Amino acid sequence: MKLRWGLIGCGDIARKRIAPALRDSSVCELIAISRAQSHLAESFAKEFGARRWYASWQDLLLDDEIDAVYVATPVHLHAEQTIAAAAAGKHVLCEKPMALNASECERMIVACRANGIKLGIAYYRHFYPAIRRIKAIVDSGEIGTPVMAQINAFEWFEPQVDNPRAWLLNKNIAGGGPMFDFGCHRIEVLLHLFGPITQVKGLMANVLFNREVEDTAAALFRFESGTCGTLTVSHAIHEPHDTLEIFGSKGSIHVPKLNEGTLRIIAGNAERTEAHPPAANLHQPLIEDFVAAVLNDREPAVSGESGKTVALIEEAIYAKQS
Repeated sequence: MKLRWGLIGCGDIARKRIAPALRDSSVCELIAISRAQSHLAESFAKEFGARRWYASWQDLLLDDEIDAVYVATPVHLHAEQTIAAAAAGKHVLCEKPMALNASECERMIVACRANGIKLGIAYYRHFYPAIRRIKAIVDSGEIGTPVMAQINAFEWFEPQVDNPRAWLLNKNIAGGGPMFDFGCHRIEVLLHLFGPITQVKGLMANVLFNREVEDTAAALFRFESGTCGTLTVSHAIHEPHDTLEIFGSKGSIHVPKLNEGTLRIIAGNAERTEAHPPAANLHQPLIEDFVAAVLNDREPAVSGESGKTVALIEEAIYAKQS
C-alpha cells in the first residue's frame, strides 16, 4: 500500500530533498503539487512525476486522490495550511519550524486531532544514525553522567533582495533569524538526547547586519535531568560549523560535522572513532516514518507535540534576554 501525496510549496528544499524522497519511495506516490509561481508548476510536476499541478494550495486540498500533504512553504503559512488540510481530511507532514509561535502550534494540533489526522514535523535530524548512536552511548552510561552539551551552528547568509530565500530575513514571515530557522533543529536534537528542558536563557544580537531578525544568537539550557547545554548560531560567521560535543563525568562524545555522522568517543583511557553517516536524502527516513505512522495508526516519531515543545523553548529564548 502506498500513501498518496500532495506537495504544497516547491522551493529549494522541496526540489533538493522532499520531491525526490516522495518520488523515490516505494511507499509513496506523488499525486500533485501546488506552487505560487504558477508558470513553474507544470515543469516541477513533470520533473518529479506528479500527475497534476495547481496554482492554489486550496485547490490541491480539494483533490480526493490525495491522502497526505507535505507543507513546504514559509513559516507564516504553516498554521493556516495545516488546519485547512486537516479539515480536508489530509494527513500533514509540515516543515520546520512548525509555526510562528506555540499558540499556532496548538491550533494545528487541535485541528488535526479533531479530524483524526496525523501531524508530523520535519525535524529530520531526529533520524540520523549518529544521533541514535549518541543516545545509546549516553543511555548506556559509558561516558558517565552527561554534564554539558554544546552545539555550534554557523552558516554565512547574506542574500540579495531577489534571492528566493530572502524571506528568511522578514520576521513576520520567518519568525526569527538563525535561532528560529536552524537553531530549532538543534533544540529538537537536544530534547531527544537529554529530555525536557526546565530552564532557558537567551541572547539575540545583530553583530554584523542591520536586519529585522538576529544574525547571531546563543541559548543556555538546563535539562530536567540536571545536564546543562549551550546552543550558538550565526548567519554572520564565514567559517561553517555544525558541531556537537557532550562532556560527561567519565568521558565525552565529539561530532565535528553532525551532517556527516563521524563520532569521536573518549571513555576512560580509551578513544575510538565511529562512522554513522545519514541517508543520502536526509528527508527519506523522516518521510518513511510518517508513512508508517499513517499506515499503522501510530504517532509519528516527531509529532505535532514535539514541534510545539520546540516552539515553546524558542519563545523562551527570544523572551528571556538580559
